[in-house]
Amino acid sequence: MQLHEARVVMTGASGGIGLAITRALCVAGAQVLAVSRDEQTLRPLLDQFPQRLHCVAADLTLLSDRHKVLAAAETMGGTNLLINAAGVNHFAMLEQLDDSEINGMLAVNISAPICLTKLLLPLLKQADSATVVNVGSTYGSIGYPGYASYCATKFALRGFSEALRRELADTRVGVLYVAPRATRTTMNSPAAQALNDALKASVDDPQAVAAAVIHAIAGDRRDLYLGWPERFFVRLNSLLPNLVDRGLRKQLPLIRRLSENPDNETLKP
Repeated sequence: MQLHEARVVMTGASGGIGLAITRALCVAGAQVLAVSRDEQTLRPLLDQFPQRLHCVAADLTLLSDRHKVLAAAETMGGTNLLINAAGVNHFAMLEQLDDSEINGMLAVNISAPICLTKLLLPLLKQADSATVVNVGSTYGSIGYPGYASYCATKFALRGFSEALRRELADTRVGVLYVAPRATRTTMNSPAAQALNDALKASVDDPQAVAAAVIHAIAGDRRDLYLGWPERFFVRLNSLLPNLVDRGLRKQLPLIRRLSENPDNETLKP
């Protein structure tokens, strides 16, 4: 895809990775419809790219707000690139989560992107070529303790991406699934940051993730898994899950301790 010809619907545009992708798309010359609950975070970008960036405030878990996004995309002249980057996360053992937190993750991370994609598909199919980008996670391929509900949503998003790609195989719409590893964003609680530090996990800057995503879109990629050894562990988990089980069991005491202290101030997707 030629990015300067892109008409983008970008969800999660005010978040860490979403904001970085939004900026990179504007720099590349794309027209971007930024979808966010918090437009104030986008104000500096709006001032910098007044001819390229358009905003719509929306809660994507609401049908009425998804129709607001559709109307704004039609006003922009349609869309040939949908990037589903909105997401929420809670680092906690399953029994520590409220039902509202679990349902919130399911609604934002999987129901919203599926429903918005369905709504925008007629517009995407009108383009000469188009792409749906779903921003998942390494945790969409490796079930990790402390992230059971989050993993469930990202496994689902990965499955949705694979099935949708096959469903659209005879159209001009492609599907790219992106799996970042741990990224330095406000989505991380202090306890999650502490876990990353204790495990000496590599943490990417949002700008690095955005650059890789932009490159993958321009190259018409099918999937993008970020980070080494994370890509190796994804492969290992698919081939030898029992081996990964044993490794993660050794981390359980640390994970349990940190999850019980969510306000831990020691610094960690």
